[in-house]
Amino acid sequence: MALEPKEGIVYSPVNGTIIQLFPTKHALGIKTEEGLEVLIHIGMDTVEMKGNGFESFVSEGEKVKIGDKLLKFDMELVKKEHPLTSPIIITNMDIVDKIVKESDGEEAKAGKTKIMRVYLK
Repeated sequence: MALEPKEGIVYSPVNGTIIQLFPTKHALGIKTEEGLEVLIHIGMDTVEMKGNGFESFVSEGEKVKIGDKLLKFDMELVKKEHPLTSPIIITNMDIVDKIVKESDGEEAKAGKTKIMRVYLK
């Protein structure tokens, strides 16, 4: 799935642990308490920005809760060089039974809107 950010802040969509923070701070991975691994990537091809315009509020190994502030990015700077569309990817689909869409194109509110429900095997 992908989202079009309305602000330059990324909030945690799940409770879990930061398992990967890219040195360029354009992406990070979270492992949920149930074992699901979620990769959040800001924009497209933003690794090319080499961290310029990105800031992190978390580090690897840190526990996070839904709604916690994870990353900040300069939306205008990203938009100048890359599309803002930001993928959220489940990287261990082998443990997923099914995914059900919860909302239908409406504006998502961090920590409040359920976008999808993931059922594990």
